Amino acid sequence: MLGQVRGGVWGSGGGSYAGGVRNVGAAALDAACVLVFVTIGRASHEEAASLPGIASTAWPFLAGLAVGWLVTRAWRRPEALLPAGVGVWVSTVAVGMVLRVVAGQGTAVSFIVVASLFTALFLLGWRGVATVVRGPARA
Repeated sequence: MLGQVRGGVWGSGGGSYAGGVRNVGAAALDAACVLVFVTIGRASHEEAASLPGIASTAWPFLAGLAVGWLVTRAWRRPEALLPAGVGVWVSTVAVGMVLRVVAGQGTAVSFIVVASLFTALFLLGWRGVATVVRGPARA
């Protein structure tokens, strides 16, 4: 996968450097959104803002994010609301919650609702802003 260039993970549009940078930037922005969600959530419950605590809470959602990127092949159009944005969001929440259950972490209904809304706002929000700023995609 790391060796893919033409139309692959590191370069949409014929293997361009700019496409690769766009993909890495979009993936980093998605990961940052998840980390902001985790950090705010931990702070609102007065849990320690320690690196191990954040990592313990974040890893299921970051894994879900990665699955979403792979399933939707988000590297093709990472800023698109469909399929990338919605697919990445749904995968982040769904896979994240399943992994939390497997790891013995909580999945109260209220947490699922808050996690779904917050991650939707952030993972879809930056894509919506990008669409408005850039203008509609050309087919």
